[in-house]
Order: sequence, then structure tokens, then C-alpha cells
Amino acid sequence: MFKKIGFRLIFAVALTSLTIIGVFAYFNVKSHSRSLLIEVERHANQLGETVISSTRFDMMLNQRDRIQQVINSIGTQPQIRDVRILNKVGEIIYSSDTTNINRMVDKKAESCYACHSANEPLEKISITERTRIFRLHPDSSRVMGIITPIYNEKSCWQAECHAHPKDQKVLGVLDVTISLAEVDQMIQKSELEIVVFAIVAILGVGLLIGFFIRRWVSSPVNNLLSATKQVSMGNLNYSIKDMGEDEIGMLAHSFNNMTKKLSEARMQLFQSDKMASLGRLAAGVAHEINNPLTGVLTYSSFLLKRTQDNAEFQEDLKVIVRETLRCREIVKSLLDFARQTVPKKNNADINEIIDRAVGVIENQLSLNKVKMIKELDNYLPKITVDANQIQQVFINLFVNASDAIGETGGTLTVTTHQISLSPYGVAQIKKAACPKRHSLIDNDFKIGGLPSLKVKVLSDNQEGFIHLDPVYGKHRNHFDLGFPVTKDAKFVCPDCNISLVQHDKICPDCGSPVLAFEISGQGIYEVCSSEKNNWERWEFVDSAGLSEYLEIKIKDTGSGISNDDISKIFEPFFSTKGQKGTGLGLAVIWGIIDNHNGTITVESEVGKGTTFVIRLPLTQQR
Repeated sequence: MFKKIGFRLIFAVALTSLTIIGVFAYFNVKSHSRSLLIEVERHANQLGETVISSTRFDMMLNQRDRIQQVINSIGTQPQIRDVRILNKVGEIIYSSDTTNINRMVDKKAESCYACHSANEPLEKISITERTRIFRLHPDSSRVMGIITPIYNEKSCWQAECHAHPKDQKVLGVLDVTISLAEVDQMIQKSELEIVVFAIVAILGVGLLIGFFIRRWVSSPVNNLLSATKQVSMGNLNYSIKDMGEDEIGMLAHSFNNMTKKLSEARMQLFQSDKMASLGRLAAGVAHEINNPLTGVLTYSSFLLKRTQDNAEFQEDLKVIVRETLRCREIVKSLLDFARQTVPKKNNADINEIIDRAVGVIENQLSLNKVKMIKELDNYLPKITVDANQIQQVFINLFVNASDAIGETGGTLTVTTHQISLSPYGVAQIKKAACPKRHSLIDNDFKIGGLPSLKVKVLSDNQEGFIHLDPVYGKHRNHFDLGFPVTKDAKFVCPDCNISLVQHDKICPDCGSPVLAFEISGQGIYEVCSSEKNNWERWEFVDSAGLSEYLEIKIKDTGSGISNDDISKIFEPFFSTKGQKGTGLGLAVIWGIIDNHNGTITVESEVGKGTTFVIRLPLTQQR
């Protein structure tokens, strides 16, 4: 969990909140406690001053009973534990608790040493030094004591009834002790309230921050992560939904633009159309050329035997034979290219097909010092393919790899494993019909080499056609109408003019009408009719989830292919071998893989080698 950025952000914010609120709570409790104690101290000091003022006249007359009555009256007030008058040696003279009169104060028990130095009373004591807080017993409540000195006055040392000398400055002290039990309860209550507030605040802040982080950070980042995984598996048509206008939303928008451009640049988008056209040409031409070539090869071979004694004729005839054989190889490749129509598919083990292909060219690999490395997954399921055509694909790729490696030797690695890809951006609409069963597939207008979906648009007495991308999730629609589409425009079948609009539904993104197409055996395909919106839904495909593919990687350590040539290698008659190649091998491979609803891609670096990646869907249509 800690590896996730959302969790780390929540943890950091929660820890920061805990620290801030904890420090605030600590100082708040300390401040509140200090305020309460200061208030009690002030009250006790005022009480002490009041007692001294109230008993001053009685002390001057030495009326001990009246002094004791005043002390007893004050000592009965709530929270006042004791009111005492002590002489200079610590003997209790008056006390609200009469049992303590004439006793000596236990200075150690009552923390009296703060006011004494060398066991002698201080002559002048500040209010801070006169205050003490102590416990009589470890388990008893706290007690605050404050002493008020009774100073010697002129009226005292001059009076005939007193025996206090003039140089004695302090005659005694008034000691008022107040129980802090109620104050401690208030402090504990305040501490509990602060702790509860801190816990609630931390939980509230944590939940609130967690909610926004999940909404603004975790979910968008997870969507971006899922998208990068899809792209890493080869699905360049994966699109991220709108994430807003913030930095992550702009990143998602840039990601969609990048994958869209990469997808449009892939060679698979146009190669099928080129091969189909060339295949029809090859089928008609190859057979007609093959018969004359056979005659030329037969007679030139016969003349080569008859002119063994004529060296000059021998050289010329060898050239004729060699070039005729090369022409026949080209014709054979054309026939192979032309015959790749409908594969005969059966359940087969892809690893066994690879083993048979390796067995066919094993001697050639050995002569070229090519080491074959097979990293095959032994637990792959069987796949429905034309085993002979797929074997031809592997043989051609192995031969090309051997030629690229050359006589210096190298390695050829074949890897197989099973992967999962999303059908979004991959699934093709091959059969679409209107409610009256008229086909909406337009074979004359192709998008990415595939027949598009054709819809007639009627708007303000004008009519035109739009062509929709046959690949679900690609969004390469063509709206080249030449006139604006009004709100009252009609979208109809080109053959019968029946409406294709789904009347009980509008686009959830922009509110435009939604077009509906019946896909043979695959439910309903829905798409927004607006040129500015890419909303679409194909519930049959969406409910299927991820599709399983077998991935075969063929990697060599050969000379590699330049960036200029890599975009052309699947085009017919393009070859990097010069006179040694016909330029049809990879075109044949492309056609076979396309007929199996698969894909083939290539990665190469000059001087380091080439890797071909083939993906075949596990579920094939026979």
C-alpha cells in the first residue's frame, strides 16, 4: 500500500495534521491549566490580604478570640482547606483547624523550603515565591498554598503591649491552602475535550483529504497507469476518458493524442488494402508468366548441356538459366501471395508449428552459424489457425533472420507466451445492417484499409454521406459533407432511407442523436452522430472484457533495419536484400496474419538486430 502515491499523500497529510493538532492541543491544555492556577493563586492572595486587613486591629489589641473567629469564618468557604497564622519559627498560632494550633509546620511535607534559605524566613518574598503546590500524600489531590508575610509596623514595636524589637521585620505569616481537586477535574475535562477534538479533527481531515486525493490524484493516476499497461501490451488504440482541465487531465489528453497518432501511423492500417489489390493482380499474372518461363528454363538447360565444349555459349546460357530460375522464384512468391485467401483453420499447438518450421531450415541455420534459442511456454492453450500458413510465416521470418545475421554467426530467439488485451480499439465491425437488413458496410470507402460504415445525411434539402470507423474505439470518422448538419437533420440508410437514429436515447456527452447499427450476432453498436463527439458503445464487446492472445517474438542479432526502411518492409516488392530478395515474403506474412485477425509489428536497430512480434487471438472465427 505504501508504494501507492495516494496512500503516501494521505499518510503525509494525516501525519502533518496529527503533529499540528497535537502541538496545538498540548499548548492549549498547558495554557488553560496555567490560567486556572493563576486565577486560583490570585484569589488566594486576595483572600490572604483580606484576612490580614480584617484581623489587623484585633492583632494590635491582641484579641486572640476575635482573630480565631475571623479565621474560622473564612476557613468554612468551599475549596479552602486551611487558614493559618504562623510565627517566625513555624509554630501555628491560629488555624481554622483548631487541632493544629501550637503545632510546628512540617516544612518538607508542605514544600515550604521554596520560601526559606538556610532554615530562615525570607525577609521579602514575591508572590511567585510565596506560592507552592504540593500533595500531602502521593494519592491525594493537589493543594495550593500561598503565604502572606505579616510585617513589623511602627505601631507594633512602639506599643507598650508588644515585645517585638524594632529590627524584627517579619512577625509571622498567614498561610492559606486551597484544594485544587475541582481545578484538576476541570483540567482533566479540558484535556479530554482537547483529545477528543484532536482525534475527530484528525479523522475528519484524513477522510476529507483521502476523498479529494482519491478523486483528484489516485483515480486519475490509476487510469493513466492502466492506459500505459495497455499501450505496453501493444494496444495503441486505448483511450483515457476526460479527466478535466488540470495538469493530470492535460496529461491524459496528451496521452490520447500520442496513442492516436501512433495508432494511425501503424503499418497495419493500410497494408491490407495494398496486399488485396496486388493479390488480385498476382493471381492473374503469375499463372500466365509461369508457363513461358518453364519453356525458357527447359530449352536453356537443354542448350547448356549441348554446348559444353563452347565456353562462350556456356557463360551466356548460365546467365539465362540463373535469371530464369530467379524469375520462377518471383512467380512462386506471387502465387503464394495470391493464394492467401481463406485459411483452413483447425486447433493446433503453436509450439509444435514452431518446432516443425525450425526443422525445415535447421541445416541452413547451422551452415550460417546461427544458434537457435527457443523460450516456449509449455502451458499454452491450443489455437485455431491454418497450421500450414502459420508455419510458412515462421519459415520466412527464420530465413530472413538468417540472411540478416550473415556468415559471421549469431543467435535467433523465439519466445511464446499468453497475454490479455482490451478489445476497445481492436474489435472490427465487419457486418452492420439497418432495421430492414440492408448492409451499411462500404467496401469502396476504407478507413485504415478496412471497409467503413456508410450513413446518409439529409439536412435542409441537401444530402451527403458520412463514413464511420469500423474499428471500435478508433474514432477516425469522416464527415466530409460539404454542408452544415442542423438539429433537424436525418441519418438514414443509404438504400432504404429508414432512420438509423435511436429515438429513445441521446448522447450522454453532448445530447446529440445516437445512431444504432445491428451487428450480425454481436448485438447493437451505438455511436454519437456529432462530428465533435467521440462517444460510442458496443455492449457486446464491452461485456466481453479482455481478449486473450498468443504472442510470438522472433528476435535476431542481425544487421537490423533502418528507420527509413522499417515503414516499407511489408509493402510488396520492397526488399532490403537487393537482387537476392523478391520483396514478397513479408507481404505474404502480413496477409496470413491479417487473415487470422492477428497483428505483426517490428522493432529494429541498425547493427543490433530485429524483433518481430506476432499476436494471434485465441478465439478465432473459422
